[in-house]
Amino acid sequence: MSDVHPGPVPHPEAQVPPTLEEKKKAIVDDTPSLPRDIDDSLVLPTNDLLPPDATPPTSRTEIWSYYAYYIGANGLSLFNFGPTAFQNLLSQAAPQDTGLLPFAGRERDVNSIVLLANGISFACQAVLFLCIGAYADFGTGRRWVLVFWSVVAFAVGFAWLGVHDPSRWKAGAALYVLGLVAYQLTLTYWTAAFPALARGLPAMREARARVAEGGMTGREFARLDERERSRLANVAFYVQSVGEVVILAVIVGIMFALHVNDGTEQNNWGLSVLVAFATACWVALSLPWFVLEKTRPGLKVPAGMNLVSVGFWQLYEAMTKIWHLKQSLVYLVGYFLLGDSLNTTVTVIGTLQNQVVSYDTLTLTYLLIVGIVAQAVGIGLFWLLQKRFDLSAKTMFNAVMVGILLLDGWGMVGNWTDKFGFHNVWEIWLYQAFYGLFVCPWYSYSQILISSVTPPGHEFLFFSLFSIIGKTSSFIGPLVSSAIIDATPDQSGNSAPFYFLFALSFVSAAFIWFFLDLEKSAVEQQQFLEQEKARILGVNE
Repeated sequence: MSDVHPGPVPHPEAQVPPTLEEKKKAIVDDTPSLPRDIDDSLVLPTNDLLPPDATPPTSRTEIWSYYAYYIGANGLSLFNFGPTAFQNLLSQAAPQDTGLLPFAGRERDVNSIVLLANGISFACQAVLFLCIGAYADFGTGRRWVLVFWSVVAFAVGFAWLGVHDPSRWKAGAALYVLGLVAYQLTLTYWTAAFPALARGLPAMREARARVAEGGMTGREFARLDERERSRLANVAFYVQSVGEVVILAVIVGIMFALHVNDGTEQNNWGLSVLVAFATACWVALSLPWFVLEKTRPGLKVPAGMNLVSVGFWQLYEAMTKIWHLKQSLVYLVGYFLLGDSLNTTVTVIGTLQNQVVSYDTLTLTYLLIVGIVAQAVGIGLFWLLQKRFDLSAKTMFNAVMVGILLLDGWGMVGNWTDKFGFHNVWEIWLYQAFYGLFVCPWYSYSQILISSVTPPGHEFLFFSLFSIIGKTSSFIGPLVSSAIIDATPDQSGNSAPFYFLFALSFVSAAFIWFFLDLEKSAVEQQQFLEQEKARILGVNE
């Protein structure tokens, strides 16, 4: 950052060097790169420990290459068609009389296997996020984390070309689990880059200078920062949605060329080809970002440590000092609960959807197109409303939480009647539209709020921690839902998890709505960074 300055240096002629405690106090007193605005109270947290070149200018070309990666990482390969292909093979492999298959030590229902495989993948993700997040905020190698896991995801996507026979459902399970792991890691570490991109935008660099000159208040600067982060996240999601519709249109042509409706074998092969095609698009669209992304150095490894020991130190510091970030913890708890509910809700509805449309590849693709178009419209409307009325990201997130509650209520009704509650084909079409318009903005605004409670310079660690929490919760939710389904093995049991999910959504939404305060979070982050700077000096001494 251009406005970063070092801590005070003792005058060379001083007879008595300052003590360590005096140095620490001087650092705390001299920490802010931006002036305090006592009357306006709010100043964006600033991390003086980041090197001066940590925030190079963000160019328009770099931003669009960032957007392009997200178009490719749309989830069609490993999050949509991959899971559908896996569940399709399971349904064909399961005997008609029992509908059960051996998995994880016992005979299980197809839906139970899918949910359990989800839980396994989420547990793996939690371990990996913990290991990677501890190191990724140090040095200059962060960009290679995304490159590595992207390559793993590409390999899984192309491997589906060899798995399209029901007898290979166990190989499909392995690809399903590994695919979800790779996809979620790429998505998380792609997302973790956007706060630094926003800080380097021309508008933010100009505003930072105005604050230093007294021409802009701290509160105005903080609102501008939130607005720029919201713009980056929302435009990325909108551009991805539009690009995904184009990819899906091509996919429809591929399916007609493969005659996927001519028989089961053709449908199975069609699903594998679609996964591979979506992966090929991902490869092509990721290359500009891999080439054009500027190096944004992270924190320097403290003296006396190396890249191995600093990871353990970072984890210890995070676990012992994060309790000072009370608002970050409030959102962490709310994110844990609401993420659990939403992830499991989508999985449960997905299994019901596949049953209703009988795994028909063409119908599933048309449904996806409707959902993605609605998603583009939804995120576009949310962003326009936020910009037009100068609404906060928290307000927009509150609106998303209402949509999640309505979705779980819809599914819960399915326990009482077959006329409503994801039992009919028309409901599946309506669900895609509703989900895209009112629930999909979660995927941008939840990340914006994570960036709002993350101290600058700690993006990879905090995004990893939030992903761990999200995946841990998603490990619990599917297991609970799987147990509920197994306890009610008749057809109606597939809707039973919505009782649990509605209650969970209500509690978590109320908690975030009433207790999360982003302005308090900004103050806590600055205090955290000041204390960290003093501790780092102590380590270096």
